[in-house]
Amino acid sequence: MDQIIPLWSKLIGPATLETITIVSFTALIGCTIGFLLAMLLILWGPNGLTYNKKLYNLFNTILNLIRSMPLLILIIALIPVTRAVIGSIIGMKATIFTLSIACSAFTAKMFEGNFLSVNKQVIEAARSYGATDLQIFFKVIVRQCLPQLIHSVTLTVITYIAGSTIASSIGGGGLGAVAITYGYQSFNQFILYYAVVVLIILVNIVQFIGDLIYKKVK
Repeated sequence: MDQIIPLWSKLIGPATLETITIVSFTALIGCTIGFLLAMLLILWGPNGLTYNKKLYNLFNTILNLIRSMPLLILIIALIPVTRAVIGSIIGMKATIFTLSIACSAFTAKMFEGNFLSVNKQVIEAARSYGATDLQIFFKVIVRQCLPQLIHSVTLTVITYIAGSTIASSIGGGGLGAVAITYGYQSFNQFILYYAVVVLIILVNIVQFIGDLIYKKVK
């Protein structure tokens, strides 16, 4: 027990901050791009506001291809792209770049599902009053499914806390790197489970905040 505070200040604390930074930027970038992609899918989809079969199929196929790949395989497959854009395949920036691509596809399909859950009669009523497609999207669809969007964002952040630990196995840093390098590979069970406990706490904090916001907007 005497190791808890020294390890926190020297190892676990900095790694926790790095994990929070990685996940925060990943969620911010991924959810922003995912929202825009979901908007396009809703506008161009078969049941959308402005049906465009070619563009919808193109975007949908790319997103499904990214989502179908296990995260570790996707990170490895993106190594040439990551090196070209970031200049390195290890470190915080490289991890955020690759996780953001995965996160964008993940959130786009979740947000699309949220948007499709809106009652079509409400959309038709708005259209009958002369609302434009973008007005219908932002003032009707987004408002109607705001609680579901909050739930999806919460799930995204939790998912990519886990994703950051997967990325750490190939030089991503954060708590995952500490658990693997200083815990598992060094046969130090205390550090391993210390990192695990901190990850569990982070997940529960995110879930608590997400539930709180969900209840307020519901």
